[in-house]
Amino acid sequence: MKRNPQKYIIGIDEVGRGALAGPVVVAAVCFPAGMKISNRKLGALKDSKNLSPKLRKLWTEYFKSISEISHKTARIYPRTIEKINISEAANRSASVAFGRLIAELKIGVRNCSIFLDGGLFIKPAPARAKTIIKGDEKITAIKIASIIAKVQRDRYMEKLSKKYPHYGFEAHKGYGTKRHLKAIRRHGPNEAHRLTFLTFSSESARKA
Repeated sequence: MKRNPQKYIIGIDEVGRGALAGPVVVAAVCFPAGMKISNRKLGALKDSKNLSPKLRKLWTEYFKSISEISHKTARIYPRTIEKINISEAANRSASVAFGRLIAELKIGVRNCSIFLDGGLFIKPAPARAKTIIKGDEKITAIKIASIIAKVQRDRYMEKLSKKYPHYGFEAHKGYGTKRHLKAIRRHGPNEAHRLTFLTFSSESARKA
């Protein structure tokens, strides 16, 4: 009698789509279907946008302590984002992160239910892959992916702030805050900036 193969849940989410600087980062997370993930000390599991930086780090440490939870990430940097556009960059990162995860775990795609946050797609698209609008608010696996991607990207931007101390990357993580825009006007863009995004941001600021 054949045993039923283990089923898995995979969640994929990106961080940094709207930033003016730094990479777009995608995380792909996998755990066995039916597994309950909770931590009373940390409270309700939410997507990264609805957690404090401290809680995001604590959740990430918790995920890493559970052997059944696996994850892989992928990044695409500003020069490539400018060439292929941010949507293609995010989708390409999603495909890479997904491929790395499947390769490491050596599991069949047919045994996985794959959920991506709205706007994300992987190529070639598996039959069991679903893109869900506001998936980071609904699907546990996507919530976990959003937290891991956010923590990794934030750490990268904090390191980048040491190379470019005048821009405040450690505070705004590359997003278009008033402080960031002021620094760009004063010092000009650096190699971490997405120049096509800066043009759009400048035009929006003039219209506001």
